[in-house]
Amino acid sequence: MLRINLLPIRQLKKRAKAKNEIAIFGVVFLCLIVVLIFIGLIQGHKISTIESTIAKLTQEQQKLTPEIAAVDRLKKDKIELERKISIIHNLKAESSLTVHILDEIANAVDNSRMWLTSLSQQGGTLMLTGIALDNQSVAQFMDTLKKSPFVQSVELSNSSLKKIADRNLKEFSLTCVIAAPQSAQDQALTKEK
Repeated sequence: MLRINLLPIRQLKKRAKAKNEIAIFGVVFLCLIVVLIFIGLIQGHKISTIESTIAKLTQEQQKLTPEIAAVDRLKKDKIELERKISIIHNLKAESSLTVHILDEIANAVDNSRMWLTSLSQQGGTLMLTGIALDNQSVAQFMDTLKKSPFVQSVELSNSSLKKIADRNLKEFSLTCVIAAPQSAQDQALTKEK
């Protein structure tokens, strides 16, 4: 007797193979979903940690805001005070400059050969007028002034002959540029500090 198998074995094998593949795909898909859920939970935890850190930092910033504003005010006040101190130092240097210039001029004048008739200062310019016995006396006076650390330049503006008490004398006008020497300004600033 012959037996004939009417069941399609190939089809059954294909169906079994397809069921196995679907089962493997399902297991892989479930593993993937589990992994994604696990990653989602980790990311959610990180996000909540970061949000709580941000909230704490925001609260700390709000606590420090008045102190930051106070520091900013202090910085502005410091800048303003430094500006005022600088102005005071400049005024002191300029006021002492006039005293030094008058001292230098008094020491430079040869009382037996010349005298000054006027002296005026405007900013860094000093104008002198006077009378001398001769041109040599005026030249020596100019050379002496040029040696002063407070006088930067001396120019003869005018020189003319003037008769005084039947004597021919030289009337002159000088223009000088004056400034405190840099080292003197630095010394004045360090003494005050």
